[in-house]
Amino acid sequence: MAQSILSNASSGDRCVVVEIASEPPELKSRLYALGIIPGSSLEILRFAPLGDPMQVKIGGSFVSIRRTEANIITVEKQ
Repeated sequence: MAQSILSNASSGDRCVVVEIASEPPELKSRLYALGIIPGSSLEILRFAPLGDPMQVKIGGSFVSIRRTEANIITVEKQ
């Protein structure tokens, strides 16, 4: 399957995290703390009216992430 950036995903998409860019490091640390790590599966639930932030389901958790955060996450759609 093709890889893309999480911010390009659509509602309802299911993805597996392939990679998280190392820059900026504080952002990578925050995503790891939320459970968004390489190999984890996530589902795009919805976008705010202006497209930012987006809500994703990862494991049993619902997480809102901003487009700037989604831009550093490479995913593979399932």
